[in-house]
Amino acid sequence: MSVRLKLTLSYAGFLMVAGALLLAAVWWFLLRYVPDRALIVPGSTGDPTTGGVFPVRSNLLRVFAPRAFAVLAFLLVFGLVGGWFLAGRMLAPLGRLTEAARRAATGSLSHRVGLPGRGDEFRELADAFDTMLARLDAHMAEQRRFAANASHELRTPLAITKALLDVARTDPGRDTDALLARLGAVNTRAIDLTEALLLVSRAEQRSFTRESVDLSLLAEEATETLLPLAERHGVTLETSGGITPTLGSPALLLQLTTNLVHNAIVHNLPSGGTVRVTTGTGTGTGTGTAVLTVENTGEPLSPELVSTLTEPFRRGTERVHTDHAGVGLGLAIVRTITEAHDGTLTLAPRADGGLRVSVELPAS
Repeated sequence: MSVRLKLTLSYAGFLMVAGALLLAAVWWFLLRYVPDRALIVPGSTGDPTTGGVFPVRSNLLRVFAPRAFAVLAFLLVFGLVGGWFLAGRMLAPLGRLTEAARRAATGSLSHRVGLPGRGDEFRELADAFDTMLARLDAHMAEQRRFAANASHELRTPLAITKALLDVARTDPGRDTDALLARLGAVNTRAIDLTEALLLVSRAEQRSFTRESVDLSLLAEEATETLLPLAERHGVTLETSGGITPTLGSPALLLQLTTNLVHNAIVHNLPSGGTVRVTTGTGTGTGTGTAVLTVENTGEPLSPELVSTLTEPFRRGTERVHTDHAGVGLGLAIVRTITEAHDGTLTLAPRADGGLRVSVELPAS
């Protein structure tokens, strides 16, 4: 049976039970006190006010029973008709939700329920459903862009490799060592891109074990690892902050810190640049937070450009040194790892030029 029919039968049944209880109360509190045989009140014969005879239960039952059954029959019909109408009115919002769900099942995520009226339970459900559709629509659009960009990025090294091999095959005087060096560089780029894609997938699936991690130690490890790169670019690394405990994957959080410091070094001034790495505790929403901040010097950045830097394969090409362009997934990986750890990533341009990146994670 449909929910509407079940509700209709429930309404009708409730009315029948209520009517039966009402009639039973009348019988229990009224008719049971009526005598079952005729009684003559002494001294009342011929009295026009009493008629001389008290009412008899059997006579009252003959009059009461048919009317009681008529009332129950009316309540049954009224309950079925009224219940069917009320159930339809009550379940109308579910029809709109069902239609929206069917459209979403066919791949149309742009449709919204848009349920009007007061903020009752159905309105809250419809608003939550609309929010879910909006997030799914945005996520699917991002996934489509990511897949298209990833296909393009993976196709590029393969196309370059094929072109190099075709040229070498038709060139009798080819330089084998130069060819091998170029093929090695292209292959390394393809490997880096593949590993970055796998890292993004792993972080999105949250397939990792949470452990107690000190962000200050990860910051020191990342800066020590990237110190030679900073020296080649003429960038000064500065670290500060105390113990900053949080819960998460040490490998993923180290990758996050390394990506931030690497980006800050590469996307910096041509010479004399600075990268500051700071760790500490802050206050989030209701609980303490572990904060990692990486800021660098560089060219002034517009807020519009900064807002797009976490998109996959998005590069600030006007700031990139050509020898360390990367695969375009540095900040996208940082964002994914941050979200997988229930944290918040904030990017803001510095007034003097450069970028300030803050990662807030739940404190341990």
